[in-house]
Amino acid sequence: MATTTEWIAGARPRTLPAATAPVLIGSGAAAQVGAFSAGRALLALGVALALQVGVNYANDYSDGVRGTDVDRVGPLRLTASGVARPGHVKAAAFSAFGVAAVLGLVLVALTGQWWLLAVGAFCVVAAWYYTGGRRPYGYAGLGEVGVFLCFGLIATLGTTYTQADRVTGPAVLGAVGVGLIACALLMVNNLRDIPTDALSGKKTLAVRLGDYRARRAYVAWLWLPLLLGALCALWTPWALIVMLLAGPAAGLSLPVLAGARGRLLVPVLGGTGLFELGYGILLGLGLAL
Repeated sequence: MATTTEWIAGARPRTLPAATAPVLIGSGAAAQVGAFSAGRALLALGVALALQVGVNYANDYSDGVRGTDVDRVGPLRLTASGVARPGHVKAAAFSAFGVAAVLGLVLVALTGQWWLLAVGAFCVVAAWYYTGGRRPYGYAGLGEVGVFLCFGLIATLGTTYTQADRVTGPAVLGAVGVGLIACALLMVNNLRDIPTDALSGKKTLAVRLGDYRARRAYVAWLWLPLLLGALCALWTPWALIVMLLAGPAAGLSLPVLAGARGRLLVPVLGGTGLFELGYGILLGLGLAL
């Protein structure tokens, strides 16, 4: 039976910035127009974090039962390692989805925008079918599309909309930027797993692009968000503080371009998560100021 520490590791904490950053930016965009609500921001954060944990457990379960996680580098896989029963991991995934649904229902009730329930349902379905179901879209190279939509556009713009009752220009720029960084996070994870994914038939975007182009896509998805963040200075010059991340972006880009592989990419994965969190903090703060 898995220990508490193993369950926490299976939730992949290093990916949680992908859920936190868009809420920070969306809240900053709401504050920029004088509509920030701490309560609604916390509810949006709870929804995003629960969805992220849910998709991580769902991914662990689906890859584990398919056998694509047998020989992997990186965080503990609960199902593939045998420390937890597949049914328990699946139940953990749906429990997290349930928490996201309850918090999302409360947020929607506060806003009165009931059509947002359909958006939330879409995110839960997208989270499960990333690697679940008969034809998981993550195995077809479309994982980055789902991540960009759910943890970029929807999470950021949804946060702004539920507070300000409208979407603003900085919110859109920030949503695209943080969505690209979320894609970079997924790309470096899949870049590390290209050899095993190719053998198991998991055709991620990294596998389809090949090692050379996947590395350059990762770098582009780090730097383009900085440009988009800087463009937010058209609304408030404080947004330029996001350029403080140019140094970290260079530090993450160099080992990837130099050809780091396997375990050498694990620190890059963690660093990319922190980079995304830093982007959310700095851009969100810049917009709020």
